[in-house]
Amino acid sequence: MTNSQANYTLFDHLIELRTRLLRAIFSVLIVFCCLVYFAQDIYQYLAEPLLATMPEGTQMIATDVASPFFAPFKLTIVISIFIAMPLILFQIWGFIAPGLYSNEKRLVAPLMFGSTILFYGGISFAYFVVFPLAFSFFTSVAPEGVTIATDISSYLDFVLKLFFAFGAAFEIPIAIMLMCWTGMSTTESLKKKRPYIVVGAFIIGMLLTPPDIISQTLLAIPMLLLFELGLILASFYQKKEDAEASEENS
Repeated sequence: MTNSQANYTLFDHLIELRTRLLRAIFSVLIVFCCLVYFAQDIYQYLAEPLLATMPEGTQMIATDVASPFFAPFKLTIVISIFIAMPLILFQIWGFIAPGLYSNEKRLVAPLMFGSTILFYGGISFAYFVVFPLAFSFFTSVAPEGVTIATDISSYLDFVLKLFFAFGAAFEIPIAIMLMCWTGMSTTESLKKKRPYIVVGAFIIGMLLTPPDIISQTLLAIPMLLLFELGLILASFYQKKEDAEASEENS
């Protein structure tokens, strides 16, 4: 931290925070303005996994008068936030970086970048892998004589819930590294808790996904794999920190 930064008052930090927040909001608005014209096309693309599995002759419906407008509009806002996330994280980084030590900066910057990539990866996994399998299962178990006609607003709420669930679940390696970095736990302690982690992953998968074994398993298995990845990364970082500490002591 420089001398000028050390002389900052609370009011100066609040001004800086406001500026960073306004820049983040402005970045979302710019992305939204670029995408709003394509709102209908974006919703159509989002609905493809369901439409591809629906029986021939069926289609999605709108049970509310305004939902044909508001559903694509809402989706475009959420997509704009997703796309602008790197810019939002950059503003967060610009606000907290002056208060960090050099070794903390070396860890936090890659974690923020990695968390963005993992969140996008979770969303992509849900769309390209989970949705086709889950929707095929749902349409195949519909009782005879029941016509499948999903409401567009209900479908949007459903897929956004899964997007957030898988996006958050893919942040497990980041969470493990932070736990080990802050001293909340160690890699050795987490390895001993593997049986509980396996049970917990399937419980979380059951709570965050629709009530079918396919979606639950498709969330639990990546969570377990990401848990192992987090242990590997945390172990590598811990060894690196120990090596640097021994060099400084010598």
